[in-house]
Amino acid sequence: MPVVSLKSIVDEAFEHRYGVPAINIVNDLTLASVLAGAVEANSPVIVQTSVKTVKSIGSDVLFAMWSAMTEGIPVPVTLHLDHCPDRAVLSECLERGWNSVLFDASTLPVEENLRQTIEVVAEARRYGAHVEGEIESITGVEDGVGSDTEAARQSLAVSLDFIERTGVDVFAPAIGNAHGVYKREPVLDFQRVSDLVEAHPIPIALHGGSGMTDAQFTDLIARGCAKVNISTALKIRYLQGMLEATREAEAADKWDPPTVFTKVEKQIRDLTVGLATTFGSAGKAA
Repeated sequence: MPVVSLKSIVDEAFEHRYGVPAINIVNDLTLASVLAGAVEANSPVIVQTSVKTVKSIGSDVLFAMWSAMTEGIPVPVTLHLDHCPDRAVLSECLERGWNSVLFDASTLPVEENLRQTIEVVAEARRYGAHVEGEIESITGVEDGVGSDTEAARQSLAVSLDFIERTGVDVFAPAIGNAHGVYKREPVLDFQRVSDLVEAHPIPIALHGGSGMTDAQFTDLIARGCAKVNISTALKIRYLQGMLEATREAEAADKWDPPTVFTKVEKQIRDLTVGLATTFGSAGKAA
């Protein structure tokens, strides 16, 4: 199955009320591992790259890795640029071949955010790509983007006006979710998702998924959260795998880097399979 659009993945998930893992990768090993996990689970997957990852690897190399690893892949996959406030990086990724982007202008006044998002949607359409939008900052800093100060939430009317006037394909509301590691179980505004979907049926992106409970995922996905973002959990699994393998190498005094890669690959692959199972996307690739 070839690489497909973001919209085809999230629209199907939204209609049938399951969630698709949207996982932030950091290098070639994590990309390969997430894709392997999606194939094992027979699940669609949204591979996400942060601006930091794009800049550290380079868009040309990153997209070449993506193209090589997804050639002939048997499950629906798409490449998404996560939380990008930089229009130049956004344009660069669209030109290279990213399937979708999240234009993060949430720190701007709503009207300016709306104006620029309309421009981004028009630009994305020229490449056959799709756009995720947001008007409220999701609490927490992720790869250098964001703030630990919780932003004020906009009214339902303002949110709906933004969705309708911009033509975004996915909307990411703030519902008490946060990037990073939760210090306690988050208190989430489930009704806000229902109110948005009831007023304007649109796939909702759930940010800050690392650390939410299975019950919270199940409830929010049933209400219309079709795209579920995971970043911190991958970073934790990645470093835990490296740490475990390094300690074993030290104990045995055998320093073989491929053993580290194997350990990390299994951690990330198992994470992806587990997320697909929890979100209900496992088995949905057929």
